Amino acid sequence: MLSRIAESLFWIGRYVERADGTARILDVHLERLNNLPEFQQERISRDLLALVGTHAGPEPVSREVLLRTLAYDAFNPASIAGSLSAARENARRARETVSSSLWEGLNTTYYGINRHRQDLVGAFGFCHWVLERSAVITGLADSTVSHDESWLFLMLGRSLERADMTARMLSTRDLLSGGISWVHMLRCAGAYESFLRNSGGSSGDRNAAEFLLLDRLFPRSIVYALRDAEDCLAKLDPSSQRVGFIDDARRIVGQARTFLEFHRTDNLLEELPEHMDRVQKAVAQASEAISLKYFNQAKELEWIGEVS
Repeated sequence: MLSRIAESLFWIGRYVERADGTARILDVHLERLNNLPEFQQERISRDLLALVGTHAGPEPVSREVLLRTLAYDAFNPASIAGSLSAARENARRARETVSSSLWEGLNTTYYGINRHRQDLVGAFGFCHWVLERSAVITGLADSTVSHDESWLFLMLGRSLERADMTARMLSTRDLLSGGISWVHMLRCAGAYESFLRNSGGSSGDRNAAEFLLLDRLFPRSIVYALRDAEDCLAKLDPSSQRVGFIDDARRIVGQARTFLEFHRTDNLLEELPEHMDRVQKAVAQASEAISLKYFNQAKELEWIGEVS
């Protein structure tokens, strides 16, 4: 597979998942913002922008600025519109590889972005629409793309982005300070019903945190997403070595996953910021290692000339 095609497929997976994750974060926090005084809205809005890597300037960050930046700004790759636009552009570049159904799904989603009201009321509907369109796109990819290398790069991008977005959600300052309940956070990850069935009626902040971090069967938990990424990397480059791994990305992802799975503590909530920071760094390092291995063009050959 050409490196440019592999790179486009990888980023389709990441951008669609990024749009989905950002929509989930906005959906949970917008209702809270609507019931808070302006000074608290300003603080939380700044926190949410920082959460997705967008740093606000000295000017006030109103609820309208938050919506424009995280939902509708097509030139911001961290926004919903920017992510979906970038996913569609990458699909256009890999048009000979992606299925017609997947392309049409991304194209239809792209042209539907501007059909929504860009205010608070419209934002709720927009977030739910994005979640539905992301599910449609994921389903089309699952059912119409051969599960070969193309599929593996799509799933690799999606899994890494999912681990990163869940880590960002769990590192929300309001959550750590008790300003937002774990019920809201579980709903944000689409995990509330699964958590209730799994917990057998027991609840609590620690149980919810463990579920979103460590559950091996829930697809949006960090451990599950990292394991999926690790499986994709293993299939893309099977290792016959008897000792260690040459693949830097697989090593980085594997170390992050095993640390979470085998680390046990009575102070999980206190250690949560440290764990989430470790996961985000691991995802960034793994993404860089994948880029160096699979996407960067080979160095240009140097002309030596004849030896006289």
